[in-house]
Amino acid sequence: MPEGDSVHRLAARLRAVADGALVERGELRSGAAAGTRLDGRRVVEHVTHGKHLLTRFDDATTLHTHLRMQGSWTVTRPGRVVPRRVQPQVRVRLLLGDGHTLWGVDLPVVQLLATRDERTVVGHLGPDPLRDDWSATEAAMRLLADPGRPVRAALLDQRTVAGLGNLWVNEVGFLRGVHPATPVGDVDLPPLLALAARLLRASASGAAGYQVTTGSTRRGESHWVVGRAGRPCLRCGTTVLARDDPGSTSERPRRAWWCPRCQPAGRRAV
Repeated sequence: MPEGDSVHRLAARLRAVADGALVERGELRSGAAAGTRLDGRRVVEHVTHGKHLLTRFDDATTLHTHLRMQGSWTVTRPGRVVPRRVQPQVRVRLLLGDGHTLWGVDLPVVQLLATRDERTVVGHLGPDPLRDDWSATEAAMRLLADPGRPVRAALLDQRTVAGLGNLWVNEVGFLRGVHPATPVGDVDLPPLLALAARLLRASASGAAGYQVTTGSTRRGESHWVVGRAGRPCLRCGTTVLARDDPGSTSERPRRAWWCPRCQPAGRRAV
């Protein structure tokens, strides 16, 4: 599943092409509003909250989409279309006045709603480090509402912190020396949240390499623990461990990675 920084970067790409543009022809091909024409609407802006994308139009309506595991957005130049094999998976098409086309492909969530009602689809989300209204204090309060919950599960819950996905939760846990099963009440949350926000922002901006946490872009060295099960820890050489989350409700089991020496179990994390 794309993380918050992935959707943030996607919004920036769509914003550069579509914001302020008139939709010459367009339609929704799935969801409750399937068949709705979007012709004549002008794109006002693209906004994100966590992993949710909001495309606002000038008629006070908003297109809400979510990529989940399989969805994507593609932009084609004037006179071009997506490949024939992809066309059956198109869920949204927006042909702009300048000839560029936005294609929402295999999107599992496609909703058209009044802009004033956006809260019905994103109001449950926690603070997002990539938004101007980010509040680490609010995020910490939400996390501590259930102090016995494993920190990994708490951070992955979009109702506590929006935008942190499996990659960032694993990598931040390593960098803070926190075992994934540590109760969130035993974790020093302010520095952990500050680190998570800093990493997410750097990745979203592209300043330090997209989703690179080690500082190295060499193959197999861009992450401290993610994808390194059975391989030596880049810091101490101990074999990295991994397990799938039991009872995961996501489309695929989400995997936890950790170094048993750098992130020992049963130690109060500070």
